[in-house]
Amino acid sequence: MSESGDISEFGYIMELLARGKVTIKNIERELICPACKELFTHPLILPCQHSICHKCVKELLLMLDDSFNDVGSDNSNQSSPRLRLPSPSMDKIDRISRPGWKRNSLTPRTTTFPCPGCEHDVDLGERGINGLFRNFTLETIVERYRQAARAATAIMCDLCKPPPQESTKSCMDCSASYCNECFKIYHPWGTVKAQHEYVGPTTNFRPKILMCPEHETERINMYCELCKRPVCHLCKLGGNHSNHRVTTMSSAYKTLKEKLSKDIDYLIGKESQVKSQISELNLLMKETECNGERAKEEAVTHFEKLFEILEERKSSVLKAIDASKKLRLDKFQTQMEEYQGLLENNGLVGYAQEVLKETDQSCFVQTAKQLHLRIQKATESLKSFRPAAQTSFEDYVVNTSKQTELLGELSFFSSGIDVPEINEEQSKVYNNALINWHHPEKDKADSYVLEYRKINRDEEMLSWNEIEVCGTSKVISDLESNCNYAFRVRAYKGSICSPCSRELILHTPPAPVFSFLFDEKCGYNNEHLLLNLKRDHVESRAGFNLLLAAERIQVGYYTSLDYIIGDVGITKGKHFWAFRVEPYSYLVKVGVASSDKLQEWLRTPRDTVSPRYEQDSGHDSGSEDTCFDSSQPFTLVTIGMKKFFIPKSPTSSNEPENRVLPMPTSIGVFLDYDKGKVGFYDMDHMKCLYERQVDCSHTMYPAFALMGSGGIQLEEPVTAKYLEYQETM
Repeated sequence: MSESGDISEFGYIMELLARGKVTIKNIERELICPACKELFTHPLILPCQHSICHKCVKELLLMLDDSFNDVGSDNSNQSSPRLRLPSPSMDKIDRISRPGWKRNSLTPRTTTFPCPGCEHDVDLGERGINGLFRNFTLETIVERYRQAARAATAIMCDLCKPPPQESTKSCMDCSASYCNECFKIYHPWGTVKAQHEYVGPTTNFRPKILMCPEHETERINMYCELCKRPVCHLCKLGGNHSNHRVTTMSSAYKTLKEKLSKDIDYLIGKESQVKSQISELNLLMKETECNGERAKEEAVTHFEKLFEILEERKSSVLKAIDASKKLRLDKFQTQMEEYQGLLENNGLVGYAQEVLKETDQSCFVQTAKQLHLRIQKATESLKSFRPAAQTSFEDYVVNTSKQTELLGELSFFSSGIDVPEINEEQSKVYNNALINWHHPEKDKADSYVLEYRKINRDEEMLSWNEIEVCGTSKVISDLESNCNYAFRVRAYKGSICSPCSRELILHTPPAPVFSFLFDEKCGYNNEHLLLNLKRDHVESRAGFNLLLAAERIQVGYYTSLDYIIGDVGITKGKHFWAFRVEPYSYLVKVGVASSDKLQEWLRTPRDTVSPRYEQDSGHDSGSEDTCFDSSQPFTLVTIGMKKFFIPKSPTSSNEPENRVLPMPTSIGVFLDYDKGKVGFYDMDHMKCLYERQVDCSHTMYPAFALMGSGGIQLEEPVTAKYLEYQETM
C-alpha cells in the first residue's frame, strides 16, 4: 500500500469521526480482542472466523493444558477465555510455536479450546497456531486507529543512535522505521534496497503477498467455498481441500465486496428507523412505568380497607406486581439496548468501510466473510419491530368484591370476565386440530384469542401463535406430525382481557392422515354388510341369513368373516388413519393387507365346514403360532366385546391378561410403507399399542373384517365444514 493511499484512508476516517458517523468509542468495540479485552496485537483468524491475538491463543492453550495436568492447581480456575489472561513466561509461549512438539517435551498437547468470541470449541489441528491465518486487514485498521488515538505521538527511528530521532518513513521490506538520515544510509541510491517499498511512519508491517500457512512457500490464490477460507493450489491438488469446491480469489473478492457494500448501505439507510423505534420504546417504558405504579396504588388502596385480614396477602400481591413490572421493564430495556446496539453498529459500519478499502484480495476475503455475517444479523432485526412486553396491568387489578371467607384464595381480579375452559372431550386432533371451549353465558365475551405452540421433545417451549376467534371453537391446520402442541384460550370483552385458560396438550398423529372410504365393489358382501351412503360406516347384519343356513352348522363349524377394504391403495410413504369400533361389536378385525392377499381372501372359496379353518389373521389357524417373525403381506388385530386383543409375540408375555386391553374410543393405524412397518394406536392418548413388520412388496389397502353384530365408523377429517356442522348440531 502506498503512502498516499494510507494518508487518504486515514483522512477518510478522520472525516467520518468529525461528522459523527463513526465515533472512536464505537469503532473501538470492533478492535478489541475478546480474550485480553485490549486492542488486537497480531490477530489470528480462528476456524470459526473470529479473530484473537496471537499471544492470547498461546496463553489459552497453555492454561487449558495446565488445567488438564493439574486439576487442583490455581491455573485450572483461570481457564475461562472471558477472564483477563495472565501472562505465562516467554519460554513457555515460545515452545508452543515450535513445530513437532510431543507430549512430555514441556509443551501442551491441547489444540482444542473455546473461542472467546462465540464460545464454540475450535480445533487447530495438527499444525496448531502455525495453521492459522494472520488477519492483516484487521491489524492495519488497529494500527490506523492507534495513530488516530494517540494523534501527536511520534514513531521513533529504529536505527538511530540514542537518542533516536522521529521517523519519517517506514520500509515495508525491512520492517523498520527510519528518520531521513538513516533512510539514506540504509537505502543508498543505485542499490537493491533503494527499490524497497516505503510508507509513512507505522508499526504495522505485513508481507506483500499472503502465503499459505500449510504450504509456506506457496501463494494464496484460491478461495474454498466449503471451508470459507483462502487456499493455495497445493491445498486443492492434494491437501485438505482436494474434494472441496473452490473459486478464484478475484471472484470471491468481487462477490464478498458487493454483498458487504450492499449490506452497509442498507444499514446506514435505516438509521432514522432505528432512532424512531428507540423513541417508541422509551414511550412504552414510560407508559409501563406509569401503569405499573397506578396498579400498585390501586392495590394498596384495596388492601388498606381490609388490612387486618389481608396483610399477608397484600405483600405477595405487591411483589407479584413488582415482579411483573420488573420483568416487562427488563424486556423493554433489553430490547432498547439491542436497538441501541444497532446505532452503535456505526462502529461496525466504520470497520466494514475500512475493510472495503483493502485492495489485497486475499487479505480482504479472509476478513470479509465473518464481517458480512455480522452485518446480515444486524439488518434482520430491522425488518420487523414488535414491543417485547405489554404495558397493560389490567390482569393485576385486585378483586375486593369476594366474600371475607374467600380471602384466603384471593388472586388477581380477572376484570369481570371468567376464565374460559377448553372442553377436552370435544377437542381432538387428527388431520387438523379442533379446539372447543365453553364460557358462562352471563359472561359472554365479544371475542376470544386461541393460542397454540409446539412443545419440543426436550420440553422446550416455542413462542405462542395467536388466532382471534368469534365463536367458541376453532380448527387449527398445518400442524407438524408426531408432535405435542399446547393450546389455551382467553376471552375479550371490549378492551378487557381475561386470564388464559388451563393448557390442553394434544399429540398429533405420527404421519399425515390418509383419506379413503369403504369400497362398495371389491369383495363387499351386501347380504351380511350394510354400508351407508357416505361410505364411511359399515355394519354387520348377522341374524336372519345365518338362521336360514343353520341346518348346515355342524360341530367345529366357524362362522366366516366378511371383509371390506378401503377404496384407495398405498404404494409409498407414511400414512395414518383412524376409526371407531361400535361398543356392541362382537368380533372385528382391522389392519392392512396387500392386493394379492386380498384377492386370495375375496376370491378363493372358503372351507367353512373345516374344523381347522379359522379366519383369525387371514391364514390357517394351525400355523398361526409359527409365523411370529415372518414378514406377512397383511396384519390384522382383533377387537371385540369392548376389548383390544394384542397378537401373540415371542418377545413379550402371551398370557391372556397381558394381551387384552380395554378398547380405545378411537383406534389409529400407522403404515410406514417404505420401512415395512405397521402400528396400532390409541387415538385418545396417541399411544402405540402394537407394532410389527409387514411385507409391503405390493399395493397395501386398509382392511377390515366383521363377524356377528358389529360396526365400524371411519374418523371424519377435521375441516372448517366439519366445524360448522358440529356447531349446528
